[in-house]
Amino acid sequence: MFNRVRDIPRSCVTTGFVGREQALIELFATTFTTSEGPDEGALIADLVRDLLAETPTEDIRVFCAEDEGNAIGAAIFTRLTYSGDPHIVFLLSPMAVAPECQRQGIGRALLSYALAALRSDGIQIAITYGDPKYYGQVGFVPITEDQARAPLPLSLPHGWIEQSLTEEKMPVLQGPSTCVSALNRSDVW
Repeated sequence: MFNRVRDIPRSCVTTGFVGREQALIELFATTFTTSEGPDEGALIADLVRDLLAETPTEDIRVFCAEDEGNAIGAAIFTRLTYSGDPHIVFLLSPMAVAPECQRQGIGRALLSYALAALRSDGIQIAITYGDPKYYGQVGFVPITEDQARAPLPLSLPHGWIEQSLTEEKMPVLQGPSTCVSALNRSDVW
């Protein structure tokens, strides 16, 4: 098991999900059931199943941390399109680290790896909807919906956060946004 962020070798972070769909669904179900209860675990498991099955390849990036071939962490990024804006934006949702592997730096290492990979793919902005304190550890900062409109109403607007993946500051993204179809449901916002 890994004990510190620097202990996670690059070879233990993989991209893609083909052939690992069920393992990823189970990772998210277990993680969210443990932290938020069985209803949330089922909700997120269904979301992950739909994301992996329905999202076009060009609109999804999946990063997975593994230990001895077992998925211990995963981050799913999908395209977020702003109708009046040319920037390439991806949304992180959801992310999970297996309960027994939390508080070891695996999530931070996984996110650092994923954000570097997105940057090298030419993606300009990453946005997520989560705990600003946690995601702030890897460079996410709060934004308002005046800067980047969410696709659906936010139940906790303080959790709307972003990170520029270029040398430029976060621009004001123009127009309404559209997420991938699996995320176009109010119960996850």
